[in-house]
Amino acid sequence: MTEAAPISAEYRAGSDPRTLRDALGCFATGVTVVTCLDRSGQPVGLTANSFTSVSLDPPLLLVCVKRSASSASALVRASHFAVNVLQTGQQPASIRFATKDQDRFGATPWSPGEYGPPVLRDSLGVFECAAHAVHEGGDHHILVGEVLRASFDSTLDPLLYFRGRYRRLHFD
Repeated sequence: MTEAAPISAEYRAGSDPRTLRDALGCFATGVTVVTCLDRSGQPVGLTANSFTSVSLDPPLLLVCVKRSASSASALVRASHFAVNVLQTGQQPASIRFATKDQDRFGATPWSPGEYGPPVLRDSLGVFECAAHAVHEGGDHHILVGEVLRASFDSTLDPLLYFRGRYRRLHFD
């Protein structure tokens, strides 16, 4: 029996951006929905998987938002925002918040968080933040938030994204 040769690729500066995207897709991430209220008090939000902790003292996190996203300007200007970490049952919400021209909040159960931003019901975790800083990073805004409140449900499993597909944890 002949064993298939492993498929590999390499990105170098100037190469096809798709190759870089595929390489970055080898890092499994959780899926979040970042939310805030716009200037008129309406809820806005989008799906993001570029999310990480920055510091415990002070408690800071960051999330990257594509500059061309319809919610980007509201998120950049917001005094507070929430990062909703999605669980396996929230894949439809992830898709809804990643799709343009959808009523994102009409079909997703939510309520105002303690600090105002929309909190998606049944999320694995929620980080309510005060805006701390915004940095420019290529085609993205890097939002840094100071965590004011964090809550989580330890009985739920995370919604994961790996190599361009939603995944679930598998324990042996």
